[in-house]
Amino acid sequence: MDLLKRGQIPPYPQFYELLYSYATGVNPSLNQRVNQIFRDGTATQELAERLYNEFLKSQDANERISNVSERMATRIEAVHEAIDTAMATANAYSGTLQSASGDLGNDMNEAELRNMAQKLLGETRRMQDANAQLEQKLDASRDDIAALQRDLDEVRRESMLDPLTKIFNRKSFDEGLLKSFNEAAGEGTPLCLMLLDIDHFKRFNDTWGHQTGDQVLRLVAMTLKSNIKGKDMAARYGGEEFAAILPETDLEGAIIVADNIRKAIQAKELLKRSTNEKLGRITASMGVAMYKPGDTPASLIERADRCLYAAKHAGRNRVLSENELKDDVKIVA
Repeated sequence: MDLLKRGQIPPYPQFYELLYSYATGVNPSLNQRVNQIFRDGTATQELAERLYNEFLKSQDANERISNVSERMATRIEAVHEAIDTAMATANAYSGTLQSASGDLGNDMNEAELRNMAQKLLGETRRMQDANAQLEQKLDASRDDIAALQRDLDEVRRESMLDPLTKIFNRKSFDEGLLKSFNEAAGEGTPLCLMLLDIDHFKRFNDTWGHQTGDQVLRLVAMTLKSNIKGKDMAARYGGEEFAAILPETDLEGAIIVADNIRKAIQAKELLKRSTNEKLGRITASMGVAMYKPGDTPASLIERADRCLYAAKHAGRNRVLSENELKDDVKIVA
């Protein structure tokens, strides 16, 4: 709220979300842009809207790819036109030189030689101008293509993120787990997997509405991401379930990380802004499993999943590791 007041930006939900993301530091690119704006003293509602649309608003990746493709096609067409023009000028210049070469074989007086020299000079200048224009267009195209490449990289990055929570999506999780799994198997380093499920989320969602539920999902995602570091990877696994891949972390360390996340989530009390009505606190249950020789990604996920639902069965708002897992635990949602 202080940041909103500092920028004289109205406290609309999207702007609150924007500066909440900034305050958590989960998006370095966003923070760099906001820091520059605050340094320049140019914060406006319009700028905040643009930043929200760029960094937080869900956008269709196919639409963005289509837009980049159209821009790329336009730029390539412009390059082709510039090259065609330069080639036509070069051909005309070559014809002029050949014609002059033929004329020089004949006897020419001083006036005729002077006229030929002026004509050749004019054609040479025209050729130089054409080459200069081609250079300018190629330079502009090079810059545009570099910008388009950055846009494509950004689209690729966006395609790896969950559009609602802005942490990695399920596809990225699957790829990240396989990579970490192969590293742990090849190098003999520890690897843990944590699964997290928001307690009673459906009841909360049904009571307070899907918009409030979406804010809860974002809050949990940001809390999860801000409490891991290094090679760790936070992802939305599906629905109200999240995951964290913890390379080079043993089971004891993973349990500590998970419990810190659980406490950080529980510490946040939700208020309805319009009435200051207390909506309660969010809690989460977590299961933690560690890679063992002979594991597959599926078997590691299955053990972490059993731990998660055993934690929910044991009373929720707790972390349960595979060392505490009992074979006879009844799994309930």
